[in-house]
Amino acid sequence: MGVEVRQLRCLVAIVDEGSFTDAAIALGVSQAAVSRSLASLERNLGVRLLRRTSREVAPTPTGLRVLAHARRVLGEVEGLVQAATSGRAGLRIGYAWSALGRHTPAFQRRWAREHPGTDLHLVRFNSGSAGLVEGVCDLAIVRRPLDDRRFDSAIIGLERRLCALSSDDPLAGRRSLRLADLSDRTLLIDRRTGTTTPELWPAGSRPAIEEIHDVDDWLNEISGGRGVGVTAESTAHQYPRPGVVYRPVRDAEPIAVRLAWWRDDPHPAAQRAIELLTALYREG
Repeated sequence: MGVEVRQLRCLVAIVDEGSFTDAAIALGVSQAAVSRSLASLERNLGVRLLRRTSREVAPTPTGLRVLAHARRVLGEVEGLVQAATSGRAGLRIGYAWSALGRHTPAFQRRWAREHPGTDLHLVRFNSGSAGLVEGVCDLAIVRRPLDDRRFDSAIIGLERRLCALSSDDPLAGRRSLRLADLSDRTLLIDRRTGTTTPELWPAGSRPAIEEIHDVDDWLNEISGGRGVGVTAESTAHQYPRPGVVYRPVRDAEPIAVRLAWWRDDPHPAAQRAIELLTALYREG
């Protein structure tokens, strides 16, 4: 039907301001432009919307109904604009299991101090992209490469691999472990977001696998002695749990911590976040 937002704005402005002249002033356009927009709207809808006399402009009965819809549509448009731009006034950083481990409080405090105009929000979202694909964050902390050309990422630091096991496990008394110590155990993994796969072990000495889907489930299974987990160091800092101990796995490669973002729509604060996080990991 060709109805345009500017036509609806003109209709609302005419009624609210009481005249074509005042509507033109409020909208910052000419009176002729207001008249043309209203005429186009009436022509597209095939109805008369306003009754004009020498003393006033008033909606027709049909005009009142259209006016009510127009206000709702304009409200939805305003909401759409706010949804598209509000993320730029703040910075949402997603993560799947653990954010930045022991660096998390320092990052939050330093960001607030150094960038007071950009509110920082950490958002936990258990997906492979830590919420990027789902639109719940602007940047994402990930601990494995995103095999998706839509994203770019930068390595901000490295973390040791730790083994999480029940506090009454015979291995819990050791200060550190080797991968071979876990070959006869059941390894609890989250294939969507986890950093550990059976391929971390040599062929022929890989542990049995059981899948879980959330860090709380993972911790509950471990504390109950049903399996062990191998995870990034940050998990131990973010999720201390009675009945669960963490021990370094000294022959496992460290995990690269990455900050990821949409390639074609990087957040203006992305580079500042990379620099601050890289500094925190380097200082640590």
